[in-house]
Amino acid sequence: MTRKLVTYFLLVPLAIVILMFAVANREIITVSFDPFSATQPALSFTMPLFVLIFILTILGVILGGFAAWLRQSKYRRHVRLLETEVRVLRGENEALARRNPVSPPLMPETTRLPYHTNP
Repeated sequence: MTRKLVTYFLLVPLAIVILMFAVANREIITVSFDPFSATQPALSFTMPLFVLIFILTILGVILGGFAAWLRQSKYRRHVRLLETEVRVLRGENEALARRNPVSPPLMPETTRLPYHTNP
């Protein structure tokens, strides 16, 4: 149900806006990567403007995600260290429990609940 609502109220209007943008910006442009020759560039591409904008947007999202992933590396490393420590401590705890089986502690008479009766 939630997926349908997201589709209808978010993705459909977003698709309509993207299509309107593409139709409005369909002029053909030349993208040149040669800063020295404007008339005869060594490397250039001809494409509609909306294609260039979509490509640059996708590249920006990918680069931003990669930058965020790199910035979070210290947190991922810290989590890995803590998980290793937890694994070691659990192993030690299980080894101690196997070596020293302990019966449940007996409660002193003064700390028993009032409704508890002795058999």
